[in-house]
Amino acid sequence: MPPPEIVIVPVVFAIPALVAVVRMSFKHKEKMASLTGAAASNPMVEARLQRIEEAVDTIAVEIERMGEGQRFVTKLLAERAGQLPESKPQRVATPS
Repeated sequence: MPPPEIVIVPVVFAIPALVAVVRMSFKHKEKMASLTGAAASNPMVEARLQRIEEAVDTIAVEIERMGEGQRFVTKLLAERAGQLPESKPQRVATPS
């Protein structure tokens, strides 16, 4: 059997550490439950979240319209580039 010091010292430190971890876990669960309950029942928060959601939807629609416009302009420029006569690039003599 090992000497009592080898057994007592870890037990003396392990029991309070275990109690502290369990206590922190319970406090965390209680805090999360109170935060979840308060946020779900607040009508001001719900109204604000609704306005934010509508704003994000509006921004998404406008960004899509901008993308469509950019694709249209790119298509027009590509079509016009095909109509222009092609010019040959001039050769430049570089001194060696």
